[in-house]
Amino acid sequence: MAINIRCQKCKTDMKIGTKKCHKCGTPVSRNKTYRVIVRVNGKRVTRAVNNLELAKEVESKLKVDIARGELHLQKKAKTITLDKLWGKYLPWIQVNKKTWKNDENYYNKHLKPALGDKQLDAITPFDIEKIVVKMRKGKSKRGTPYAPATIKHQLVILTRLYSVAEKWGLYAGGNPCRKVKKPKLNNQVTEFLTDDELNRLLDVLEQWHNRMSAGFVLFCLHTGLRRGELFNLQWDDVDLTRQTMILKDPKGKVDQILPLSNKAADILVNIPKEFDTKWIFYGRAGRQRTTFQSEWKAIKKAAGLPDHFRLHGLRHHFASSLVSAGTDLYTVQKLLCHKDASMTMRYAHLADQTLRDAVNLSDDLQSHKEKAQVVNLEDKRNG
Repeated sequence: MAINIRCQKCKTDMKIGTKKCHKCGTPVSRNKTYRVIVRVNGKRVTRAVNNLELAKEVESKLKVDIARGELHLQKKAKTITLDKLWGKYLPWIQVNKKTWKNDENYYNKHLKPALGDKQLDAITPFDIEKIVVKMRKGKSKRGTPYAPATIKHQLVILTRLYSVAEKWGLYAGGNPCRKVKKPKLNNQVTEFLTDDELNRLLDVLEQWHNRMSAGFVLFCLHTGLRRGELFNLQWDDVDLTRQTMILKDPKGKVDQILPLSNKAADILVNIPKEFDTKWIFYGRAGRQRTTFQSEWKAIKKAAGLPDHFRLHGLRHHFASSLVSAGTDLYTVQKLLCHKDASMTMRYAHLADQTLRDAVNLSDDLQSHKEKAQVVNLEDKRNG
């Protein structure tokens, strides 16, 4: 046990009777602060008081408490490490989340190397900021900068891990992610093809050597389905007689029954069937397809489409074409299987133009009336 004087300036402890701080040289003032220090089980307990007599009383009381066994310092319980938490979380998302594989890849690549061996209460906002800065300066395996959405997703995964740790009773501390600013996103990119680009694409697809790849792109163009939905489409999901298809679990929603246009049905009738497989747009040896990146890149290049135009842009083109042709947004929402109308509202400006064109017809009606009045007036004059 000890009683020390604390320097008011640099907070250094000094022995009683010291005239000035040996570290910063500040003279000890009359308004001293005394620190009572006691160690129990390797841990230190301190009490700060304003006069020496009170400090001595506090010291005496601590001695009595120790003698009676009333002063207990509980050792801080170790919290779970991020890696151990991930080991418990992974089996859960494998059952409850369709895109769990993406989360696993992100965790292993970005979060595990930096934070995996750290306990949850030892991870600081600064540790997380370092991951964000590193990703902003780095590049993906394709050699392109990481998108803000990708960077933000690391924070989303980490936040979920802290949430489930708290929910499962594995952690009771704070979440450092709350103090890290998430990147701003601008995902409202609405791509569509010009008439020339569409014609070039259709010409290329008509003569493309791989009829499966050509059918994949054409079906996407005529249905607006997402890439993953095309990968999952099976022959049992399609009724060519009624020209309908069942879209199973489209991005978290319940199964949807959607109509097929005549062209979409024709594409399925003419799709290659080289293997006895349940998958419509199968991959190698009839197995389920998992990527279309190289095929799309080759088709896009042959058609002279912009480098930045994505396969997902065909979905936007499908929706844009419907709205421009006068289809209401509610119908488009149902065809795209959007969870709510907010996603479909990106096409609202096209509907506004359609309404404007319809309103402009009133000008023609007015002009017809004025022309009729002029004709009647001339008839009266000539009569």
